[in-house]
Amino acid sequence: MQDLHDEIRANVQRALQEDIGSGDLTAALIPEEAALAATVISRENGVLCGTQWFEACFRSLDPASTVEWFAKDSDGVQAGQELCKIRGNARALLTAERSALNFLQLLSAVATQARQFVDAIAETGAVIVDTRKTLPGLRLAQKYAVMCGGGVNHRIGLYDGILIKENHIIAAGGIQPALNKAREIAPPGVFVQIEVESLQELQEALAADARMVLLDNFTSAQLSEAVAFTRQQTGAPVILEASGNITLENVRQVAETGVDRISIGSLTKNIQALDLSMRFV
Repeated sequence: MQDLHDEIRANVQRALQEDIGSGDLTAALIPEEAALAATVISRENGVLCGTQWFEACFRSLDPASTVEWFAKDSDGVQAGQELCKIRGNARALLTAERSALNFLQLLSAVATQARQFVDAIAETGAVIVDTRKTLPGLRLAQKYAVMCGGGVNHRIGLYDGILIKENHIIAAGGIQPALNKAREIAPPGVFVQIEVESLQELQEALAADARMVLLDNFTSAQLSEAVAFTRQQTGAPVILEASGNITLENVRQVAETGVDRISIGSLTKNIQALDLSMRFV
């Protein structure tokens, strides 16, 4: 993934601007030079993620503020665990609190959910992959969180990978023409993947020399059949990815069909923030 420094700065600037606007009216209750300290406690088990965003919120308003961490990104944390201590200007800490916690809670939730899926398919040989179903403006942050949870990033956007979906196939005139054109225009190092919705379409894709195939909404039985058929073919290896209606309850069964990758939109789309509490001293 590209360097996150500029992305973190942009994310934090937008978050603080939408929250502070023309100024924090309530913070004016506090003496301008007052200092304050606080701790962050986890209220539930999870995976920590977003420490850089958290720190940047406070340092944007008080460059002299300090954050002492007792865990790092990717670490598992327990309910009741103290995660960090913050010290700095009281007004700055109070003003940045909500934005800082929003980042930490959201990204920790993504990392936690990714870790749950990764653990569920341990030792199967498959990997958990994210999608473009991310919150607007926070794609790199969420994809970073997926990696902290042990998952793998798919393409970051429309510019670094070609995924030929149903509508692309229709518009291009079929699977073979779509693949031919994609290989013609793909820049060096950019993968070409095609989505299929049936075993017949899979056969067409393989006949057109597809090397990366997304099996969309296949049943476990269909996935097993697709894997067996593909592995019987000669030529270069083909990467098979399962997607669609995959949950923690069925992901192990999907992985055991022999697919290489399992992409899950809910990793970054259906997120319940990790419960964290910030206590001021």
